[in-house]
Amino acid sequence: MKSVVGTIIVVLVALTVFSAAFVVDEAEQAIIVQFGEPRGDVISEPGLHWKLPFIQEVRRFDKRLLIWDGDVTQIPTLGREFIQVDTTARWRIVDPLQFLRSVRDERGGITRLDDIIDSVVRDIVSGTDLEEIVRSGDWDVDVDELDEVEQGRDDVALTKRPKLGREKLESEILKSASQRMPGLGIELRDVRIKRLNYIDSVRHQVENRMISERQAIAERFRAEGQGRSLEITGEMERELRRINSEAAREAEEIRGNADAEAIRIYGEAFGADPEFYAFIRTLETYRALGDNATLMLKSDSDFFRYLEDIQQRQ
Repeated sequence: MKSVVGTIIVVLVALTVFSAAFVVDEAEQAIIVQFGEPRGDVISEPGLHWKLPFIQEVRRFDKRLLIWDGDVTQIPTLGREFIQVDTTARWRIVDPLQFLRSVRDERGGITRLDDIIDSVVRDIVSGTDLEEIVRSGDWDVDVDELDEVEQGRDDVALTKRPKLGREKLESEILKSASQRMPGLGIELRDVRIKRLNYIDSVRHQVENRMISERQAIAERFRAEGQGRSLEITGEMERELRRINSEAAREAEEIRGNADAEAIRIYGEAFGADPEFYAFIRTLETYRALGDNATLMLKSDSDFFRYLEDIQQRQ
């Protein structure tokens, strides 16, 4: 019986000690809460600590930077371009007591950050031109390196340095949102715009416009290529006609020189022996007639004269 009582006492003591002792991690800070109300100061020193068993509990809060990711929000800019804005932030709990009284826990803190940061982002983005949101403050463009599609637009708008730029815009969001944080026990360390995009309907319009612009450029290049092709073809045809003309001229010159040389040779042959020359020419004429040719000649024809001489000799 005594052993059972002793065991119960040991168990009760162990439960009491276990309920009264708690350990705070290096990355944590804790508050002791009794019946929903905080008791004592914030415990930020890591190690073993004590509380009243069973009636007090420990609320733990992270010391480290925490991540807040907002929902993608559709916002109109100053120029009425509807864009989707995806924002993120880094925050930490600097006053756990105030944080506990205002939002209770990290989930409540994230909910309040949703309300505050989203409203600040919407107010600032809706009063800012799209170029200021997209471009950096050190925006610098070389007009000579602009794409041909962009060169067809307003070069002044393209090359104008932004008044704010993305970085200063994010700084304004951080400054405006931070002014609402002291009452929550939260320190907002950084706010960034992760991504910007057009809404679906506007994105389709932009894509169609880009396609049309690219097709216009392709058609211009194609027309320039066809014009250049016609120009090259024309030059080739002119060069071909010139070559043919020169070749024909040279052929006529050669043919004329050959005829002149032949006439000269014939003349020399005729001058040396006219009778023999006449005979040779007549034989060439006979050869040209062919084997089955029939001639009707007078008996006193010069053309028939050599044939008569051959028959008389025979």
